[in-house]
Amino acid sequence: MGPRSDGCAGIGVAGCCASNMKPTRDYTFPLIVSILHPTDFSEASRTAFNHALRAALLAKSGFTLLHVATGDEGEVMDFPGVRETLERWGILPKDSPRSAVPQLGIRVKKVIASPRNAVEAVLGYMEDHTVDLIVLATNQDAGRVAWLSDSVSRPIVRESGQMTLLIPEGNAGFVSAEDGSVSLKNILIPVAESPSPQPAIEAAARLVSRLNSPAGTFTVLHVGDADAIPLLEAPTVPGWEWKIVTRSGDVIDGIVETARETNADLVVMSTDGRNGFLQALRGSHTERVLQQVPAPLLAVPAGSTAEKRLKLASS
Repeated sequence: MGPRSDGCAGIGVAGCCASNMKPTRDYTFPLIVSILHPTDFSEASRTAFNHALRAALLAKSGFTLLHVATGDEGEVMDFPGVRETLERWGILPKDSPRSAVPQLGIRVKKVIASPRNAVEAVLGYMEDHTVDLIVLATNQDAGRVAWLSDSVSRPIVRESGQMTLLIPEGNAGFVSAEDGSVSLKNILIPVAESPSPQPAIEAAARLVSRLNSPAGTFTVLHVGDADAIPLLEAPTVPGWEWKIVTRSGDVIDGIVETARETNADLVVMSTDGRNGFLQALRGSHTERVLQQVPAPLLAVPAGSTAEKRLKLASS
């Protein structure tokens, strides 16, 4: 069965419900203090780097680039240049001194971990350092997503329990590599009764508000009985509309098809923290989402630092 769509100002169990609007949100409340970007210096990682840097500028946060060493002496030189990128984006004038970067409010650190398992390096770093957001590229290898297989991304997402932005290989994402501009017009938010989808709603609204994205559509997708749509509060975002779409059938197919139909620039999902997301999207299901959805995916795990701060900001 195809999708059913309802335009709405607020979202309720039975569809639109204006009483569920909560127009005020404290978007000045700090959500992200530290961003971690594990990189393998690939082209896909450079796209993820652009998104991580833009997020750090927005949050005025710490920004750590982490690479697992292979013994190549030139590896330090391979790190993408933060200052050079900011100059290209027009945020800093050409030939700015190193001191110009921290003056923008971001604290950059480049870390080369000892040659070992990449997952252990990332999780080991997180044991000793606060991380609120992880930004990862998802590389495809022989038809499989290497980052989110058992090798690297899957255990990182599972074990870290923190908000993660995944950028599929071959996708330019929503941050321009040339000038750092942001293009967000359509955001897809799949919802279910559990976990609570409200953190994803809040994260999406906060993102476009902080980025001053002028207009667009939040599409709230529920795969299943229309009467089972969870009760949500849809924050008012000037220029943006909220829309409900319900579908029947396979959940993953529903997400993929709706993302394509809406030309989604970003998919935002609440997840069950350390276990539920990967249990629900295990194995080939995970690969199907990242291989087929033509957009970055932002996972907001239950119990993560970001989820807790989103609750405080919306209370």
